[in-house]
Amino acid sequence: MRSKRFYSILLLAAVFGCSSGSWRDNVPDDWPFSLDEAPVVASHGLVVSTEAYASAVGTAILRQGGNAFDAAVATAFALAVVNPEAGNIGGGGFMVAQLEDGSSAALDFREQAPGRASREMFLDEDGNLTDGSRVGHRAVGVPGSVAGMWAIHERYGSLPWSELLAPAIRLAEGFVVRERQAMSFAANSEALGIFDHTAEIFLGDDGMPPAVGETLRQTDLARTLERIRDEGRDGFYSGETARLIAREMQREGGLITREDLASYEAAWREPVSVTYRGHTILSMPPSSSGGVTLAAMATILGGYELSDYEWHSPTMVHLLAETWKRAYADRNEYLGDPDFIEIPVERLVSQEYGEERRAGISLEHATPSAEVQPGLGAFTPQTQTTHFSVVDSAGNSVSITTTINSFYGIKAVVEGAGFFLNNEMDDFAALPGTPNMFGLVQGEANAIAPGKRMLSAMTPTIVLRPDGSLFCVLGSPGGATIITNVFQNIVNLVDYDMTLVEAVRAPRIHHQHLPDRIQFERSSLSEETVAALEAMGHNVEERYNPESLYPHIGDMQAILVREDGTLEGVSDPRRGGASVGH
Repeated sequence: MRSKRFYSILLLAAVFGCSSGSWRDNVPDDWPFSLDEAPVVASHGLVVSTEAYASAVGTAILRQGGNAFDAAVATAFALAVVNPEAGNIGGGGFMVAQLEDGSSAALDFREQAPGRASREMFLDEDGNLTDGSRVGHRAVGVPGSVAGMWAIHERYGSLPWSELLAPAIRLAEGFVVRERQAMSFAANSEALGIFDHTAEIFLGDDGMPPAVGETLRQTDLARTLERIRDEGRDGFYSGETARLIAREMQREGGLITREDLASYEAAWREPVSVTYRGHTILSMPPSSSGGVTLAAMATILGGYELSDYEWHSPTMVHLLAETWKRAYADRNEYLGDPDFIEIPVERLVSQEYGEERRAGISLEHATPSAEVQPGLGAFTPQTQTTHFSVVDSAGNSVSITTTINSFYGIKAVVEGAGFFLNNEMDDFAALPGTPNMFGLVQGEANAIAPGKRMLSAMTPTIVLRPDGSLFCVLGSPGGATIITNVFQNIVNLVDYDMTLVEAVRAPRIHHQHLPDRIQFERSSLSEETVAALEAMGHNVEERYNPESLYPHIGDMQAILVREDGTLEGVSDPRRGGASVGH
């Protein structure tokens, strides 16, 4: 057994040792993702997404003279076809944008609870939480994606709406399955067979999903997209598509009505803005928790010269974990739908509050999460996800994250309409104080109410240089890990001067307050670092499930703008995507 003196030596080296050598010395020799791959470089525009078909669609729109918003809309609809596990028209999401004139915007097209939803709808007669928030048609929130794309097009689009839908319709008529889709279908083949009308599309007569090289045809989805092409927003929220959704709900015990669909509206909001090392971070406000939590992390950690410590050294990891505990504790207590509760956003993202939270951090010892309480006390009000990034030649930038929650949502497509339904009701605090499927323990602010948007971790983000010019556009899926993933990439770029390839491909860690543990990607922390962190009082756990389709943390899709205006695009190799530029 190692002595206390051994751990004391490790701690002294960690706390007082300063950065030396290359940060790459702390990347394991067997790390599977090369840090020396070349980025995709472009001069006139670039689209980065988790699926090569969709990235190519977006770039083709740029070549046709469309702007970044046109490309984003076309990419989103293409993802609904070629990435059905997460790309969707049956879910919702968020957009953060920076325009060529220096203005910025945020769009909330998050799903909403149906009008017949109730606070205790997922509790049994004894008050215990059931699985109804994740399984079955009662788990479905009113979709917002089509309304979001329509709102983007109405405000910023330059090409005709029909041209933006055309590529997705062609793909729905039939596309050749590639390795990424085949792996996802195979890994989820049992789930895809739960509902007959899902199996009819995604499983053959032999019960097997399409393999690499075979053609997947989604005829019902093509007809739905045609209605959206011809009728705009009304092609989804009224008419035939709305009828099919309502019929699906009635038949399977869901709650969404045609009135819920007709009344849904995307909401324009102001981005959250915070300064970190002179850079301006623009991110998504509530009903996403991403921007506020990211800003809180920046204000807490901004008081340390992080680059004084070796990347992924015990002290660097310790400071990240302690920062994240405090930011997530506040997230889970205070954040929710701003149309239903008052949220102290300005206070939470202020430099003064960051200093207060930072004052409780020790460099030598971990603070148990049970002792990390929400920092504002009891605030009393006054009254499978996917991401893509787009930059065009004019300097417009778009960061969009969308979701249907778990892979393939509730695993059911709308019969006759061909798209998967989300299970986003699980993102509410169905029983405040009880963890959801991502382990997040949330409070009363995120309790279920009719028409309310459930809290999200999605964090579409744009970073500006100190001179105000565009620096990078980024975002990721990953449930509760999204915020820490985005933050680590910013730290990699700003504090450790990594290239975009290095920042995206480097190993990641995660902490979300509860459960009280630092998670790290397989073999990405040395035994010595783990031992030093444990000696500080941290619980440290390798995050790896060999049976998981995606065993790593996140799927970053990022674009960096060089100082000469040239674009670099990097799609995270953890799930396999593509950067396409022109």
